[in-house]
Amino acid sequence: MFRRVGRFAVHRPWVTILAWIVAAVALGILAPGLKSTTDQAEFLPSHYESVKAGKVQEKAFPQDEQAAALGVFKRADGGKLTAQDKRDVAKVAAGLDAKHYKKISKVVTNEKAVSPNQEIALANIYSSEKNWSDKDVTKSIKSLREDAKPLLKGTQLKLGVTGQAASNLDAEESSGDTDAMIMMATLVLIIVLLLVIFRSPLIAILPVVIIFVVASVANGLIGTAASVGGLKADASITPILIVVLFGVGTDYILFLLFRYRELLRNGEEPKAALAEAVARVGETIASAAGAVIASFLALLLSTMGMMKAMGPSLAIAVAVTLVAALTLVPAVFSLLGTKAFWPSKAWKKTPKNRMANGVGGMVSRRPGLVAALSAAVLAVLAVGAFGFKSQFDMESQLPEKLESVQAMKDLQKGFSAGQADPSTVFVKSKDGKPLDTGSLEAFRGKLKDVKGVAEVSPGVPSKDKSVVQFSVITKAKPSADEAIELAGGDLRDTAHKAAPQGTEALVGGTSAVLADIENAVAHDYKVVFPVAGLAIMLILGLLLRSVVAPVYLMIAVALGFGATLGSTVWLFQDLKGEDGMLFMLPIIIYLFVVAIGTDYNILMVARLREEVRKGVPPREAIRTAVAQSAPTVASAAIILAGTFGVLLLAENSMLQQMGFAVAFGILLTAFVMAMLLVPTVTSLLGHKAWWPGHQDAPREDPLVKAEYGGTHDAPSYSGHR
Repeated sequence: MFRRVGRFAVHRPWVTILAWIVAAVALGILAPGLKSTTDQAEFLPSHYESVKAGKVQEKAFPQDEQAAALGVFKRADGGKLTAQDKRDVAKVAAGLDAKHYKKISKVVTNEKAVSPNQEIALANIYSSEKNWSDKDVTKSIKSLREDAKPLLKGTQLKLGVTGQAASNLDAEESSGDTDAMIMMATLVLIIVLLLVIFRSPLIAILPVVIIFVVASVANGLIGTAASVGGLKADASITPILIVVLFGVGTDYILFLLFRYRELLRNGEEPKAALAEAVARVGETIASAAGAVIASFLALLLSTMGMMKAMGPSLAIAVAVTLVAALTLVPAVFSLLGTKAFWPSKAWKKTPKNRMANGVGGMVSRRPGLVAALSAAVLAVLAVGAFGFKSQFDMESQLPEKLESVQAMKDLQKGFSAGQADPSTVFVKSKDGKPLDTGSLEAFRGKLKDVKGVAEVSPGVPSKDKSVVQFSVITKAKPSADEAIELAGGDLRDTAHKAAPQGTEALVGGTSAVLADIENAVAHDYKVVFPVAGLAIMLILGLLLRSVVAPVYLMIAVALGFGATLGSTVWLFQDLKGEDGMLFMLPIIIYLFVVAIGTDYNILMVARLREEVRKGVPPREAIRTAVAQSAPTVASAAIILAGTFGVLLLAENSMLQQMGFAVAFGILLTAFVMAMLLVPTVTSLLGHKAWWPGHQDAPREDPLVKAEYGGTHDAPSYSGHR
């Protein structure tokens, strides 16, 4: 099949290229874009309590206005607020309220909105819009910040705006800069590395151009799936989508180009060599992409919509990249022929590759020692994984310089941290009859007694009085571990037990949502990991026609996963002193390092099988496979690790952790697993590695037969010269 695909693309290049251009332009123009959302409740299924509480709120308090943001006032000198300062606070709040911002209903303050220590005053910025990441709301917050500057002139006050809408605005603007930075750094890195590897400006630029076309098609398909098919795709996946498309795309292009160059060196004509290169590595690329796609699709089993959205979106991107690698890439290079390598002449000569040959020789001579040492290194690094601590405080990952972060710190100097975003407790009548608000004072008292609760507002009844709402201000910041544990534990337990007979109590709000997300993630670890692992094993089994090889390959991958997570924990928790790690990090490592990193294991084992089938003795096959594949694996891994590594340039700690973990994991997979551990274990197992099939049985190679008149006594088709 891959030989037919290769021949079609190579001999009908303009048809292939035109089809891709039409698809890219059409989807770029017609497909809807991805929307942003930071409403975590959207990403939870309906059976979680925080989601139920949100639905009760929508039904019982449809016009309820909540503080989308908070204006935090303080004196410029940090002192206590004077009587004049308090009048100025009221004047500024009134001035902002008079602006009538879109979807901001009012900006209000009062005498009670001054902290007990008299250092901080607050102004509530109310909105009836439930989605505080709404574009109009965040634009209004941005305008409000600007409009406050002239109002503050002549006063001793400073104003910072924080709260959910303000944090969403800052996160959106910060990530916008990050996306541009990641794109630029990724492009520069890929171009420079390809230029160093091939010493050809065309080969340095062409993959980037091709991937841009692929990105346009992939984004269009994802947007269409989100709009038409109900896929919950979110614009927050953009940074990950960038590095996946460029990283994986460059990998597959390199797999093809290295084999194409090798065939040219063996005397093949350019078009024949290119078509044969697709035939030779097509199955490897398809299997590698299949492993990645299957792993991403395993996220559909997640209980979190965030993961469910990420999985199919990235799977679509990888599928498009796979098709492009087998069609668009050979079509483009068939038009250029050997001119693609201009001005370098290196493609004509077989390089000495002393380092690759040295590694291949070492692996073949001392397989037992190399296997033991490489496994030991991975095992030692994996020890750090036991210290992993999840962190759900996404706001703490934002850069310190942002206004919402600084204003939150100022707020905490005078008020409880939960003031900006209170939890909500709803008491709902089971039979729909009106509730007596007065009789719920005892319930309110029980909530106030819960450790970690700073204040509980009096109950507010709904229009039909069948639901009463209490606002609970926690001492800790709503997204802090203490508040999350409180909302999902003591507060929820107390509310359930203290609810009067005939009523039901539900706890909602940011802290409760994050508590439910924590439970959802724990569930996902138990479901997604095994399913993704089994999917990869199945693909490996189909590729290798073996039961044994996929088992030890996945054991090696598990070691690599542990080593990657452990190294990241040691760096960020132990050395940098961070309180915890991104809660999604284990899943991200598993899917990106395990799935994408498995590409190199597949490439190595497939090449080893190819050599063994030619009748080459096992040890010599190992040496040749490692020597021939090492440059490809090393180049692809460095580029892929580099594309993820650029995330370390982001100011967001979450992206830094993700960038280091995936980049380091890819390098471990390539240089320790694919080049050392996997080939040595395969060598030690010998014929057993291919059980119950006979994948190591010599087979007729048409190219070798044509050149040498046979297979068994012929030199290795791509062997060491």
